[in-house]
Amino acid sequence: MPNSPSDTPRRVTVRRKGPLLLEGPVEVELEDGTVVSSDRFLVALCTCRRSRRYPWCDTSHRDRA
Repeated sequence: MPNSPSDTPRRVTVRRKGPLLLEGPVEVELEDGTVVSSDRFLVALCTCRRSRRYPWCDTSHRDRA
């Protein structure tokens, strides 16, 4: 059952410049309702919207940092 005391919390790492780092696996619901998923152990979510693979970060933010 989600949110039960036995659930292990997911860790989210927030960085000033760069993506949000999430411990996976994750499902992400986009603004249009589309759900995308990743089964990787660490997932980088784009926060600058420059990624060609949005919502996944492809380090495009480094070009303009």
